[in-house]
Amino acid sequence: MGTAVTIQPPKRRDPVRSKLLLSSLLFMGLGHIIYLKQYVKGLFFAAVEITFLAFLPKIFVALENLITLGEPAPHLPIRERPHSMFMLIDGVVVLVLVFVFIGVYIISVRSALAEYDQERTARIGLKEAINRAFPIFGLAPSVGLILLFVVVPLIFSACVAFTNYSSPGHIPPNNTVDWVGLENFKTLFGGHATWTGALGRVFLWSLVWAVLATATCYFGGLIMAVVIKESRIKIAGFFRVLFILPYAIPSVISMLVWQNLLNGTFGTLNRTLFALNVISKPIPWLGDPWLAKFTAVMINLWAGFPYFMLLALGSMTAVSQDIYEAAEIDGAGKFQLFRKIILPIVLYQTAPLIIMSFTHNFNNFGAIFFLTGGGPVVRDTTLTTAGGTDILITWIYKLTVNLMKYHYASVLSVMIFLVLAPIAILNLRRTRSFREGAL
Repeated sequence: MGTAVTIQPPKRRDPVRSKLLLSSLLFMGLGHIIYLKQYVKGLFFAAVEITFLAFLPKIFVALENLITLGEPAPHLPIRERPHSMFMLIDGVVVLVLVFVFIGVYIISVRSALAEYDQERTARIGLKEAINRAFPIFGLAPSVGLILLFVVVPLIFSACVAFTNYSSPGHIPPNNTVDWVGLENFKTLFGGHATWTGALGRVFLWSLVWAVLATATCYFGGLIMAVVIKESRIKIAGFFRVLFILPYAIPSVISMLVWQNLLNGTFGTLNRTLFALNVISKPIPWLGDPWLAKFTAVMINLWAGFPYFMLLALGSMTAVSQDIYEAAEIDGAGKFQLFRKIILPIVLYQTAPLIIMSFTHNFNNFGAIFFLTGGGPVVRDTTLTTAGGTDILITWIYKLTVNLMKYHYASVLSVMIFLVLAPIAILNLRRTRSFREGAL
């Protein structure tokens, strides 16, 4: 005999739920008012849509201006001509607001359906409804500020990369700005030999600088922490304070002082070496491209190692002394203690900070600009303003302030974001400090 097959009857369609869905889709908050009798929430959602509809004509104008970025009007006074950058920022703000409105609309529909389903099973009290709504209203101001001061500027900066916003022919309000698509990217990434060569040179040095600046400061600080902790001299505390002083002094002041000390013509260091008959001609500490890069790394080590020294000292102090004593009983020497105990523990606790330090050094404007000014001059500096020690962020500064090539500077900003964001996210997620479990 065959096995009997039980046929499940089809689920009956709930007409009230369908009407609730339809009314919520037709107008925001309508379902809450008619079917759920939640007048406060319904009126709030309805007020959001009414406000949006009231500003709809201005929204269309802003979006149209975003597409055209204004038409040239040489017959008008300069103050009355269309300002392309204002149109761009207004359009970006309107786009963000439109997406926020769509998100609120979706939330209103899902909220109506969820509360209807819950009311069918268990009646929700006023206190429970307030508790559920509190996180949304509590986070709304923070989300709004993030959208306004983080998301909007990021989108605006990225949009500039697809325009011809630059001197001399496209600086508003005297002239308008146009969309040019990927032309700026083509110029920097292969369309113009000089600009492409400068980009490759600066980008490669930016990576090398970030790696060397991070590695030297980290291991320099770690070594000094071990020396101070293991030192038996009575004035170890004095040296601890002495080594922290470079970190306590503002970096701008430190770099400007070092810039004067290392001046090739009248710098104190060269004059001292001359007086001691150590050198017969000035050493171009900041005048030779390769020597200037080496000098920048060393000065950054002097200024940055105290930070990691403090971190390493804190991590080493938190380790129980019994671990060191047990290792010494087993015959471990100083180097084995460092390699097997100190280094793994410190790396485990400071790995996220190493990644953060790498991203910081990649954009460390002050360490380069206030020490070398991005110099010295190399073969393509006249056209591109990119000097021998310029990193991407200092080159962006020169492109905007000196050349007013805002479109190229925006391309470099997008490039920095695309390089650093994946590295930071992937490395932070793979770091063991962010996972549960033991060492």
